[in-house]
Amino acid sequence: MASIRRSPAGASTAVANPALLDGLNPSQREAVSTTEGPLLVLAGAGTGKTRVITTRIAHLIALGADPSAILAVTFTNKAAGEMRERVAALVGERAREVTVGTFHAFCARVLRENAAVLGLPRRFTICDASDQLSAVKSAMRELRVHETTMHPSAVQARISLGKNRMDTAEAFLDNGTGSRDQLVGSVWQRYREILARTRTLDFDDLLLETVRLLRDHEPVRDRYRARYRHVLVDEYQDTNHPQYEIVRLIGGEHRNVCVVGDDDQSIYGWRGADVRKILGFHRDFTGAKVVRLQTNYRSTRPILDAANNVIRHNASRHDKALESARGGGEPVHFVRLKDETAEAAFVVEQMRKLLRLETARPGDFAILCRTQVQFRPFEGELRANGLPYVVVGGMSFFDRKEVRDVVAFLKLAVNPRDETSLLRVINTPPRGVGKASLDRVLAFATEQGISAAEAFERAGECGGLSPQSVAGYQALRSILETSGLVDAGSDLVSRLERFLEVVGYREEVLRLYPDPVAREARWAGVLEILNFAENHVRRSPRPSLDGFLEELTLQTDDGRGEERSDRRADAVTLMTLHAAKGLEFPHVFLVGMEEGLLPHARAVAENGVDEERRLAYVGITRAMATLTMSFAFERAKYGRSARTVPSRFLYEAQGEALPAGWVGIEQSAPADEPAADAKPRRGGRKKAAPRARRKRA
Repeated sequence: MASIRRSPAGASTAVANPALLDGLNPSQREAVSTTEGPLLVLAGAGTGKTRVITTRIAHLIALGADPSAILAVTFTNKAAGEMRERVAALVGERAREVTVGTFHAFCARVLRENAAVLGLPRRFTICDASDQLSAVKSAMRELRVHETTMHPSAVQARISLGKNRMDTAEAFLDNGTGSRDQLVGSVWQRYREILARTRTLDFDDLLLETVRLLRDHEPVRDRYRARYRHVLVDEYQDTNHPQYEIVRLIGGEHRNVCVVGDDDQSIYGWRGADVRKILGFHRDFTGAKVVRLQTNYRSTRPILDAANNVIRHNASRHDKALESARGGGEPVHFVRLKDETAEAAFVVEQMRKLLRLETARPGDFAILCRTQVQFRPFEGELRANGLPYVVVGGMSFFDRKEVRDVVAFLKLAVNPRDETSLLRVINTPPRGVGKASLDRVLAFATEQGISAAEAFERAGECGGLSPQSVAGYQALRSILETSGLVDAGSDLVSRLERFLEVVGYREEVLRLYPDPVAREARWAGVLEILNFAENHVRRSPRPSLDGFLEELTLQTDDGRGEERSDRRADAVTLMTLHAAKGLEFPHVFLVGMEEGLLPHARAVAENGVDEERRLAYVGITRAMATLTMSFAFERAKYGRSARTVPSRFLYEAQGEALPAGWVGIEQSAPADEPAADAKPRRGGRKKAAPRARRKRA
């Protein structure tokens, strides 16, 4: 790689292409031009972090860095795609040489390249969140644990959180307290055995196995350190322990590590994200330079005043305060309504006023809730008023039955031991494999420590299987083996079309959905898979079923589990605060600002108020022009109305101390005590909150 000269302060001494820095503010310019050594860019909401990251990559290339020596990782496919497009717009074809992708996609690539070193099968498959849940259910069934004891999704979440903290099942069992921890630890062990015998890795394993590879195999580690001389990480506040270790193992020696993020927007702690990583970056990478991006180009000053007022109450954070490039604007509205029905009616009426004035379109509005259960009254009111709306966080395309069926067939073609996929399609279409035979197969597989497919192959030893069941399995296996899918290459689309015809999947759709409209909608999902395959063949230099499956599987989950809004329709957006991160809307309604909702009661009980405050901060900073924060005086709970307590964040947003007599969720007030009377003043319009003092670095 061509060397990049460096000044004592860490900034490059020459600008190969001065035009790249045109239009950047001083802080953005500093972040872009600091090209060597560890760098922490604290990028507040709306401060142009994506522009900084992509311009920095282009600047490195302009100064002589080899594009193939640059690794840029982020958390969502959407963010990775946008990063690729922006870099390509700046540097052209050379952008193709830069490694840009999600952590999971990067780790999958590394593991494919080094599977033999770790003893992984050459053709392991990746199970997505739905497949993981199926495997957890299988583990619970094998252990005779009924789903009423603990819901499988809760067990799955605990296992995933443990992996993200780099725990093991054994350590979890040793250190756990209570019967629920013992249950999770036991299921975790059995779940791990199921994945091993079926040659599959889950999303967490992609990270953990990459850490093991880089940590335990020095030649491999040295090769990746030599390959990637510049490491950039977007959304660094969302990194968990394995992701941090990957960054450290690759970039810890040459220390050309640039991380960009905002500790004030770290809202995924319940999924394993560790805010301490961004707070301690300067300790992990001694001598790191810190650049603060504090000029917000999204929101007006009153909105940012409210955001700064709220977030400054968190003690563990980097000192910073957002400043508005837009200047003044309409004051933030703080509103108290009678109940959740009145709250929904008020919000929709405010929308209708702006729509009547023709100063806004439906797509300009967002209703942000802490939980999905809050959606119901808003959906009813929007429908009653004929306003189009979209609910973000509904069923993903990849969760549709027909899509999961086709993907399961493809996974079986690659990995015949994939038990979850086999059980999904063994009777799709019906092949005479009865439940009793399946139960015997699974019992035998568990007893022998083999996959269900191997148990079918040893039907004579298994005993009790009907001839129809064995014949049905053999028929499916024969179709898969003769499909030519595994080595399809550039013929992937035509072979997939032929396979679907031979396996009779169109007839299965016809059988299940007699209604013509439903049938065509379902078949459209199958056709979309073919479109995905065509895109893979067109884009990939070496198209393959393995590569296509990896693309599909990694697109089903961004590591966050939240759907993102494309906002293609001109419709009101109804979404959770977690799903809203990274988005912006001219007019935002932050509703349900009550103790127990925001902050959520569970988070308060688990000392998670700081993260709830960051969640409120994220919600506030989605607003561009107007922000309304509302709460209900009473709300239905367990079938009856109950008084509420206004959220502490309402007072903080207005720069006010909590009033005398205020009772938070930590101390529940008696039912007859008018706790909600200790409230912010009802305000359609209220004096703008005072500016937060800017804290000096």
